[in-house]
Order: sequence, then C-alpha cells, then structure tokens
Amino acid sequence: MTNCEDCVYYEYDPEADTNYCEADLDEDEMERFLRSANDSCPFYRPGDEYRTARRQ
Repeated sequence: MTNCEDCVYYEYDPEADTNYCEADLDEDEMERFLRSANDSCPFYRPGDEYRTARRQ
C-alpha cells in the first residue's frame, strides 16, 4: 500500500485548503485507476525534495 503524502504527485491547494493528486492521467488511465480494486496506486512515485540538491 502506498502513502499519498509521500508521493511526488500529491499537492496542496491553499485556496481550497485541500490536498489532491496531480498525476497527469489520460482518460483510459483515469478509468483504470478509479475501477482498480487494489489498494496500491500504480502511479505512486516517492517524493524526494533533496534529490536535485544531492546532484549539485
């Protein structure tokens, strides 16, 4: 099972005061995602704020 809070696609909208998934899915991917019975997100990618900094 994945944790959305650690995902690179998980963003916060201060105007709506809510979090949302920013993954860029086409219509077919979105349908598969919404119909999915499994608990793990196939689009989960761990977010690492310091990845770019380590390369410098």
